[in-house]
Amino acid sequence: MITRLTTRLGITHPVILAPMESVSGGRLAAAVSQAGGLGLVAGGYGDYQWLARQFALAEGSRVGCGFITWALADDPAALYKALQHLRPVAVLLSFGDPRPYARAVRESGAILMTQIQTLSDARRALEAGADVIVAQGTEAGGHGIDNRSTMTLVPAVTDLVTAQAPGTPVVATGGIADGRGIAAALALGADGVLMGTRFWATAEALAPRAAQARLIEATGERTLRTAVVDVAEGRPWPSPFTSRVLRNQFTDQWHEAEEALSADPGAVREQYSCAAATGNYDIAAVSSSQSAGLIGSVSPAGDLVSSLMAEAEDTISRLRGQLRVEHPGRTPSDQTG
Repeated sequence: MITRLTTRLGITHPVILAPMESVSGGRLAAAVSQAGGLGLVAGGYGDYQWLARQFALAEGSRVGCGFITWALADDPAALYKALQHLRPVAVLLSFGDPRPYARAVRESGAILMTQIQTLSDARRALEAGADVIVAQGTEAGGHGIDNRSTMTLVPAVTDLVTAQAPGTPVVATGGIADGRGIAAALALGADGVLMGTRFWATAEALAPRAAQARLIEATGERTLRTAVVDVAEGRPWPSPFTSRVLRNQFTDQWHEAEEALSADPGAVREQYSCAAATGNYDIAAVSSSQSAGLIGSVSPAGDLVSSLMAEAEDTISRLRGQLRVEHPGRTPSDQTG
């Protein structure tokens, strides 16, 4: 399946692994790249040593990485070291202004990818000279904003990009977990997809098996977007970013009570940290998009990429066979399927 994205990234399938913190390590990124997509290792809050270890585990596979952009403002060293020493094929900058770092990324030879949530974000990304725009709908797991759905955001972004930077690939992300979602993203005008939650449930993911089991058992109705997890973890995420996670006892108790929790977080943070360390997911968070319920098993990432693309191609073929466009004035024998 050839799109502007596959051509720009030099990949076979228009599928990118989201650089999920504590999930997207070197083995997972390598498996996705080896299967024909592009794997991105999580650079997260800027731990270069962790990132370097994960690139070593990728064993020379063609992978990229992603960073939380607002965290680079305090110390961009991890990004610059990665560009110099790890030589990622692409860098995804998310959740902040990419412009201060765009030149360094592009001059290194890496492809600059930016994740956006609004049209104003998209304009800023184009100003930065982004090579690929990733449009994130609110259905996405992990961090994002409570704004527009993937269904409405992606075509709006593709219209903007077509007008201002024709030829720039647009990638859809947020709630996409199967081949039907990939086909739908292409129909909306995207050139490919970035997927997180579905790759959470893979054999190579760094996610604990108990957390994966919670994800497989869940449905999309069990997710919510909240700031309470960041408060419990002591992460200073700026407004309006929140995190979509599976509801549990902790979120039921503290969601919409973040102000009270922030006023005296000590004991709760200790409880949360202990729960995360021991795998108590009644307290600790499991990130998930609204695609929960579409994920039935843990599978090897390479097999997953193959099955996703087979389902996407089958979906497109099936629609071609089912839909017939009737043209007024033509006889039935002249109608084109």
